[in-house]
Amino acid sequence: QVQLVESGGGLVHAGGSLSLSCAAAGRSLDSYVMAWFRQAPGKEREFVAAIAWSRGRIYYGDSVKGRFTISRDVAKNTVALQMNTLKAEDTALYYCAADSGGEYRATISLRQQSYDDWGQGTQVTVSS
Repeated sequence: QVQLVESGGGLVHAGGSLSLSCAAAGRSLDSYVMAWFRQAPGKEREFVAAIAWSRGRIYYGDSVKGRFTISRDVAKNTVALQMNTLKAEDTALYYCAADSGGEYRATISLRQQSYDDWGQGTQVTVSS
């Protein structure tokens, strides 16, 4: 099990930028895929982006491609999500998630059921 703590959410105007961070603790992440999901009120949880810890494979959800960038800092055991050109529809609670066997999958999973551990979430609000 890995413990995840998100930070960096807040309120921003449309067109602005925010950076989220997820600190992971508890075990080695070598076999993990780390991901960001988000959930807006009244909507299902949505895949945002993921990165494979060891090999660095990256995948983005269609709604954020070209605007968001996921990265990892192996030395600090953190995953970051840089969000640019934010839109009102990006408003949501953003969760960090960890898939313990992700590196062994042929492709990065977009399904929340594949992710074993979750953070508490950090709120991002984009005003239009």
